[in-house]
Amino acid sequence: MDLTLLYRGPLASCDYDCPYCPFAKRRDTTAQLRADRAALERFTDWAAARKEDTLSILFTPWGEGLVRSWYRRAVVRLSRLPHVRRVAVQTNLSCRTDWLSEADADTVALWCTYHPGQTPYERFLAKTHDLTARGVRFSVGVVALPEHLDHARRLRADLPERVYLWVNAAEEHTYTDEEAEPWTALDPLFPYSRHPHRSAGLPCRTGESVVSVDGDGTVRRCHFVRAELGNLYDDSFRTALRPRACPLASCDCHIGYVHLETLPLYDVFAGGVLERIPADIPSAGVPMRLETPRRY
Repeated sequence: MDLTLLYRGPLASCDYDCPYCPFAKRRDTTAQLRADRAALERFTDWAAARKEDTLSILFTPWGEGLVRSWYRRAVVRLSRLPHVRRVAVQTNLSCRTDWLSEADADTVALWCTYHPGQTPYERFLAKTHDLTARGVRFSVGVVALPEHLDHARRLRADLPERVYLWVNAAEEHTYTDEEAEPWTALDPLFPYSRHPHRSAGLPCRTGESVVSVDGDGTVRRCHFVRAELGNLYDDSFRTALRPRACPLASCDCHIGYVHLETLPLYDVFAGGVLERIPADIPSAGVPMRLETPRRY
C-alpha cells in the first residue's frame, strides 16, 4: 500500500504567542508531554514495522513539535527507513537545526512558517540559510495579514529563488482583488488559498490514499472530517479505505484541499505535496496560468 499519513498527536503547546492562533503560548503539563511522547513513539514504531507499505508522513502538531526532542528523533528515524518516501513537519523553525545532520536529506523536509514579531528576522533567515547549506528541502510561508506584507517582501528578497515562499490567507479573512494583488505578486499560487474551495460531493484522495491519525491511533479521512475509519494499530482502518466524496460544504486549508481531485495541485506540487514545494518554483511577480479556484 502507498499511504500518506497526517499525524497530529495531543501536543498543543507552542513557544510563540501569535494573536491569530488559539494555541499561542499554550503550555502542556508534564503528564501531557509524556503522553504525547509515548503516542509519537508508538506511531514511529508502527511506521518502522510497516516495511511492506510505502509511507509518506506529515506531522501537523497543533503546537510546535521540533522544540521537543522526541519529534526530532522521530523525524530522523523515519527519514532513514527505506520504505518511507517522505517525512515532513510543519514548524515555526524556532528549534536548532544541527540535528538535521543525522537525517536523510533526500527524505526529510520542513514546512516553515515565519511569524513576524515572534522571532528576530535575522535569526529566522539564518536558519533558512543553514537548511540550504545542509541540502534540506523546505518551504517558507507567511499569513496574509496586512501588517505582514513588508516582512513577506523582505523575506522573498532575501531567500534564494529556488526556495518557495507560500502565502496563506488569514482565517476568516476575505480579500478584495486589490488586497490580493500584492500577495499574489509574492506567491502566484495565493489564489488557491484566497477562497475556500467547494468540496461537497467532490472526489478527494483523503480516505483512500491519504488519512489522518491522532495520538490514540484513530484514523479519519482528514483532520476536518470527524467520522472514524478505524484504528491504525489494529489495522481496522484498511478495510475502510476507498474512493469517496467530500462530505463537507467547503475546504479552506491547504493540507485538506491539496488532496481534492478536482484541483491540479498534485501536478503543481509533484514530489512536494507534503512539504508544500511546487515542482517548478513560481517566480514572484510572474503570473501563473491557474485553474480558477472554486468559490462557494
